[in-house]
Amino acid sequence: MALEKPYQDIPGTIIFDAEQSRKGYWLNQFCMSLMKAENRERFKADQRAYLDEWAMSEEQKQAVLDMDLNRAMQLGGNIYFLAKIGATHGKSFQQMAGSMTGMTEEEYRAMMISGGRSVEGNRKLGEDGDAQPQHQPQGRAGKKD
Repeated sequence: MALEKPYQDIPGTIIFDAEQSRKGYWLNQFCMSLMKAENRERFKADQRAYLDEWAMSEEQKQAVLDMDLNRAMQLGGNIYFLAKIGATHGKSFQQMAGSMTGMTEEEYRAMMISGGRSVEGNRKLGEDGDAQPQHQPQGRAGKKD
């Protein structure tokens, strides 16, 4: 790690900084390729074959296959680029965000309308708020049925 990063102590938060950008370069390039209809069709026809065309790590490819957006973010994915994967599968950003928190789309919407998560217990790692890692699905809710 090149610089001191005091923001790494914020639960449930991955800051997309220069290090994350470098780590996720090919993952994010793959996501951007999904802006073209012909690439979306190729990806949907054979996800593994399409992913193997990209210089991504096996972990990154597996996160995409599992629709584990939390893991993809840890591996350098930018949420705005990762949204292209969800859109390719017909998911709204709200559905994706809900899956990343272990909530249904309706539960996530209700939480956001009511003001979002409480900051109580969520200011730094080690507290016991609902955004703390021990209370997160780490992508399980986003996996296919």
